[in-house]
Amino acid sequence: MGSCFPKQIERRKAISTERKSMRDLHQSCGEDFPACALRPTDRKNWMAGLNPEKLHIHNILWPGTHDSATNKIGFPCITRPFAQCQTLSIYQQLVIGTRVFDIRVQKDRRVCHGILVTYSIDIVIRDIKKFLSETKSEIILLEIRTEHGHDDPPDFEQYLVHQFGEVLIHQDDNVFNKTIAELFPKRIICVWKPRNSPQPKAGGLLWSSEHLKDDWINTDLPSTKFESNLKYLSEQPPISTRTFFYRVENTVTPQPDYPIVCVKPVTGRIHEYARLFITQCFSRGIEDRLQIFSTDFIDEDFVDACVAVTYSRIERKA
Repeated sequence: MGSCFPKQIERRKAISTERKSMRDLHQSCGEDFPACALRPTDRKNWMAGLNPEKLHIHNILWPGTHDSATNKIGFPCITRPFAQCQTLSIYQQLVIGTRVFDIRVQKDRRVCHGILVTYSIDIVIRDIKKFLSETKSEIILLEIRTEHGHDDPPDFEQYLVHQFGEVLIHQDDNVFNKTIAELFPKRIICVWKPRNSPQPKAGGLLWSSEHLKDDWINTDLPSTKFESNLKYLSEQPPISTRTFFYRVENTVTPQPDYPIVCVKPVTGRIHEYARLFITQCFSRGIEDRLQIFSTDFIDEDFVDACVAVTYSRIERKA
């Protein structure tokens, strides 16, 4: 027991030091990248507003959410604060401009985060279908995976194909060089990541795990995560040449060896620095690697920053 106390003091100092490092970097570098002042007039239809005939898949900076369907996970005020990473429903996230979703499921097709569960995947699908019915030119990148430590839902690949078949974009490396107008009326790139079941086959309706990659580090230290994200991103091929999606997550996560284990105050250590991260990508010459940018508790400003970069790429200002 006594040995834990000095460790907690050191951890508190490390967090404080890293938060100061983030503030200092922000103060010295600011938030300045091409078109950074852009605010889309209609976030619900922001892809349509950028001209579907000019917007290539590889030029999109996709705004995404981490643990997307956790708005009602667990029990309010009891277990929810330990697993909730979003307060908005999937439909609400779509309306404010989110276009990439990280959905974790367990064997009974309920969405989960670790041991905590929430509503059925059917609710997610209902929200997506509602949004698709209300828009014409928005493309969604949907990642569904079996949560760590859980079993795959039976026959889940067939279930997803049945639910989304008519709007699914086939797995095809040529998709990355196409405009979204060329993909219509198909609207969803669905990546299915089972734990034990076979991966989706090449050329099928669903995309396999090799088409969506990231380099996750499990830390609650904001500067450590920020610099790690930049390092791993710099090692990726440019978006114009790669045939997979690469995700950067502007998040930090609670650690079991530290008293603060609620998601919001922990991830808040890095949440406000999304625009700083984009600025650093430009200043370090790796902006042409940035493709999916995800966050906890997504907001309109995060979406706007991603739309601004996308716009600048279309206009060849990036």
